[in-house]
Amino acid sequence: MTLNIAQDHFSLFGLPSAYVLDAVALERSYREIQARIHPDKFVNSGEAEKRASMQWTTRVNEAYRTLKDPVLRAKYLLEQAGHDVGFETNTAMPPAFLMRQLELRESLEEAKDTTALDALSKQLTRDRQRLETLLAAKIDTEKDYPAAIGVLRELQFLSRFGEEVGDAYEGIDK
Repeated sequence: MTLNIAQDHFSLFGLPSAYVLDAVALERSYREIQARIHPDKFVNSGEAEKRASMQWTTRVNEAYRTLKDPVLRAKYLLEQAGHDVGFETNTAMPPAFLMRQLELRESLEEAKDTTALDALSKQLTRDRQRLETLLAAKIDTEKDYPAAIGVLRELQFLSRFGEEVGDAYEGIDK
């Protein structure tokens, strides 16, 4: 595989540009590239080679993090297709999802032990899997990017909310 710093993230790892991703192939390709470009391999090289190694390492790590994360991968694909997901500028959500957000927040506030948090965490996992399946259909199959943006925004909320649930576990453990 020839590396080109201008390659898109998928081409960099020799993967098809799609939401559904072969995680094993991504991991294998990432490790192979890292073995070739890691700065430790260039300790005794000149400054230009060291600098190039650092640039490549940064580029590969960024691409890997993006493709590994379902939210970032969808955002990247949508942006590659010319669609702004508007995370920062578009905060409008469907009323049903806003109600779901309120319910989730209430459930988190009421969760006083790990059993309640476990139940909430399992529900979040199911909801995330459902949205990831829907995103795959909207992006890979239907090419319905506007609909995918809406689904992605819901998935982003659930991802962030999952972090809050994780924080709540830490609060109980103390």
